[in-house]
Amino acid sequence: MSDKINADKAPKPVGSYPHARRVGNLLFLSGVGPRTAGSDANDSGVPGLKLDHNGNFLEFDFEAQCRSVFDNVRSVLEASGSSWNNLVDVTVFLVNMNRDFATYNRVYAEYFKDAQPCRTTVEINSLPTPIAIELKCIATIE
Repeated sequence: MSDKINADKAPKPVGSYPHARRVGNLLFLSGVGPRTAGSDANDSGVPGLKLDHNGNFLEFDFEAQCRSVFDNVRSVLEASGSSWNNLVDVTVFLVNMNRDFATYNRVYAEYFKDAQPCRTTVEINSLPTPIAIELKCIATIE
């Protein structure tokens, strides 16, 4: 059996899925993006991002998205009874590896200075909302 977990301090999922599921002492997070809590699929709520009516960038701050996605992951972990230091595996999805990887890697090193989970970073064509990064994580619960 597994327990479904939803975190009040994280943005609502854009589909029919929980923020996380606990199976034994393992916690599996659904994809977490940088939208701010309280935003939903109809409200981008993405820090550092402003689009015109055609969906073109007016403002784009990838570092702000990185910091926000890490804060959202932390919120889901804490709501689930886990913590940042219990992360064991992080899969990172970037929509533009050439443009964003150096910034991502720098910010990641700040947040994961002590906790160093396994990590895989892949480039994808797009995400379901106008975000440039999403994390999929596995953690333990003690």
